Amino acid sequence: MKFLVIRFSSIGDVVLTTPVLRCLKKRYPDAKIHFLTKAQFHPLLAANPYISRFHLLEDDLDIIIDDLKKEKFDYVIDLHKNIRSMRVKQALDAKTISFNKLNVQKWLAVNLKVDTLPDKHIVDRYFDSLAKIGVENDGQGLDYYIWEKEVNDYVSSFGKTPYTAFAIGAQHNTKKLPDDRIIEICERVNGKIILLGGKTEAELGEKINSILPAKIINLCGKTNLNESAYIVKHAKKVIAHDTGFMHIAAAFQKPVISIWGNTVPAFGMYPYFGSRNLLQAEKQSFIFEVDGLPCRPCSKLGYEKCPRDHFKCMNGQDVSKIVEVVNR
Repeated sequence: MKFLVIRFSSIGDVVLTTPVLRCLKKRYPDAKIHFLTKAQFHPLLAANPYISRFHLLEDDLDIIIDDLKKEKFDYVIDLHKNIRSMRVKQALDAKTISFNKLNVQKWLAVNLKVDTLPDKHIVDRYFDSLAKIGVENDGQGLDYYIWEKEVNDYVSSFGKTPYTAFAIGAQHNTKKLPDDRIIEICERVNGKIILLGGKTEAELGEKINSILPAKIINLCGKTNLNESAYIVKHAKKVIAHDTGFMHIAAAFQKPVISIWGNTVPAFGMYPYFGSRNLLQAEKQSFIFEVDGLPCRPCSKLGYEKCPRDHFKCMNGQDVSKIVEVVNR
């Protein structure tokens, strides 16, 4: 048997496919599992032992499709379900499996504020679609594998001292706390804090480090994906917005304090720990959101600024409660 699993992007979404890869290999131990994703997200799964081969999209999907045709797949498992993945499925002579993306239900939630969303995580929806080939969820949660020998000595040295990891960025500004709230949390949280983020967050990271030099280590824009994941793996706990770092923390079974703005956990993308680890996760991990806002959710993804200019979903967050939980 030969399977092609498709998920083009992004960080958290790719990490959320890992239970499928593991359980697919458990059900079909002799199968070859190929994975199609964008080249920039390859590091997330590079060390994953269940993947036989990667197909990495850079610019030209036609080149990728020509390569895929040579593989003679038995099944294409589409965990992205967009125009590009549809093109791949149409081009290959293979059986296809796709999950329910709930686009209609999400549109109703965003545009009419009508909640018809099922109380089910996206990972569990993935497994609903795989039932037809006998693949079941083993309840063990997400995976994240790192070749730690590739982590530089500077980053690996932080694994020896206790700290809280704070992923201060987000792909869209409406998913991120205002800078002053982030600074306030850093000021009030006990102990050492390592800041994680990309080059976009580097300036804010330096600002926080200059205010609190004794407790802040700013790694924003200074680490690659797997080095940042290493920091998450060795943290006592992780503070994050609705971002990929939140899912990486869940993959390492870390206590996660997740802070939500314009998006909602009801979309089915909250931290996923698996049924076997759920009791411990519920005791250690917390979701913070401002309930009762008539404008929320305002988007499936996010915006550069609040469409109504008040940004109550983040300005209304209870920072004292967040700090209390982190310090507990």
